[in-house]
Amino acid sequence: MNKPYAKIIINGSPISKSNFKLFNVQGRAILPYNSGKYHDRYALYEEQIAYECRNQNPGLVISESLIALLKVYYKSKKRHPDTNNITKSIFDGIEKSGLIVNDAQIRKIIIEEFYDKDNPRFELELFGESLYNVEYKISENPVIREPINYSPPPNRGNKLKKSEKTLNYSREYINCHCEICGKKVTKDDMISGNKGKTILCRKCFNKLFK
Repeated sequence: MNKPYAKIIINGSPISKSNFKLFNVQGRAILPYNSGKYHDRYALYEEQIAYECRNQNPGLVISESLIALLKVYYKSKKRHPDTNNITKSIFDGIEKSGLIVNDAQIRKIIIEEFYDKDNPRFELELFGESLYNVEYKISENPVIREPINYSPPPNRGNKLKKSEKTLNYSREYINCHCEICGKKVTKDDMISGNKGKTILCRKCFNKLFK
């Protein structure tokens, strides 16, 4: 009987599946494999994981529920994919190798992020729950460490500004009345002029041109 344990080490910078998607004319996401372009990189990475996984664990197949310990080593602290997102590409490759029968077997996962400029990689250990258990413990550091602070994504600022403008616009015109008939005007029925100082309903606006 094979012991329900496996370890896989894949050299190279880990990548995220979401960064390599293309979309067809129907808007459906696709992952190209042999387009000859940069986006093929994800499919090739998945194949690399499957190949190395099988070489490092020959003849082993684990079908039971698993605990996963994933250690990811990036080149840089500043530029790398979200660690939570790369688990999909990793476990897709592991499943393709035949080492596990379904990535749904991973019931518990611990992810740790490290940095190794000279040797980026990920190290994954799988433990069968029939034989292994995991315990969680959070404790205070004996010495306070310097915090690692993060900034919003580059496109987040523009989205926030746009939503704020929309919100302010809605607030500004929430209780507007038509200058001619005096009735309350909804945003969809409103015509504004004179830099927003003049508000008309569409019905009164149309009458002006009859």
